[in-house]
Amino acid sequence: MNKKTLFLAGIFLVMAFSSCYYDVEDELYPSSSCDTSNVTYSQSVEPVLKNYCYSCHSTSMASGSVVLDNYQSVKQVAADGRLLGSINHESGYIAMPQDQNKLSNCDIRKIAIWINEGMQNN
Repeated sequence: MNKKTLFLAGIFLVMAFSSCYYDVEDELYPSSSCDTSNVTYSQSVEPVLKNYCYSCHSTSMASGSVVLDNYQSVKQVAADGRLLGSINHESGYIAMPQDQNKLSNCDIRKIAIWINEGMQNN
């Protein structure tokens, strides 16, 4: 083989392997430390919303007319399916957090448990 062919083959291999990069942290580094034994709004759901959602979905800045900085509003968005649909990146919903990676499986699981257990204000 000549130098040009080797060079092109090398470029092809670099491009092929670099395009396979995969960065979903939960799937790369599964954690067994997801405690879902006592899921509550104040200790499990609200901290996730505060960390990922308040900057765009608060009373003072309600993007998409969605407010997530108080229990009543969160309960309403959770009850109609928009909360789980969005954070699970389901078809028909706007993926949230927008233009960011999906929430961790642990955070999504905690929110789903809270919803399935009746969305208590606890």
